[in-house]
Amino acid sequence: MSQIIESHPFEPFLPQGAVVLMLGTFPPKRERWSMEFYFPNKINDMWRIMGIIFYADKNHFWIEEEKRFDLPLIKKFLTEHKIALFDTAKRVRRLKDNASDKFLDIVETINLDEFFEARPTIRAIVTAGEKATGVIAEKAEVTLPKTGEVVSCTYHGHHFDLYRMPSSSRAYPLALEKKADAYRGMFRRLGYEV
Repeated sequence: MSQIIESHPFEPFLPQGAVVLMLGTFPPKRERWSMEFYFPNKINDMWRIMGIIFYADKNHFWIEEEKRFDLPLIKKFLTEHKIALFDTAKRVRRLKDNASDKFLDIVETINLDEFFEARPTIRAIVTAGEKATGVIAEKAEVTLPKTGEVVSCTYHGHHFDLYRMPSSSRAYPLALEKKADAYRGMFRRLGYEV
């Protein structure tokens, strides 16, 4: 096991009035980034999923000639739609030289109280993948929901719905359109017109 402990490289993204907090597990190593922000790997499908759902264009957030995501456009989108971002792990050890959840040893998890204090408007937590969902389910003392399902939670007096969504990693064996359909259903349940 690696003894190197990595701290999360990004500050939480917390737009005013955020109603949704989306959480992955932990970013990949820096050499995989196409930008300094969440879901930075150019082969991760999160921003393609959002492009399909909100703009009917999987490449809405992609700058082809520069082979990177359009960070200002992503931040504008998240702010307008009141979507906050962070990850469930603040500090990790990588057991292998990648970002695969099964090879991440979480040393320190997210402090949910900080998020609910900063944005008491959050009414849903959306997790991408099993490990991320497991962290929140354990904190809220609920059974791990199945992929695509939602459970109602209370954590230190704050009520929220926990949505377990498919991982946006290409390693997760589900077609991009199917992933987008799952996320679209979740956003519709939250009252978004998509």
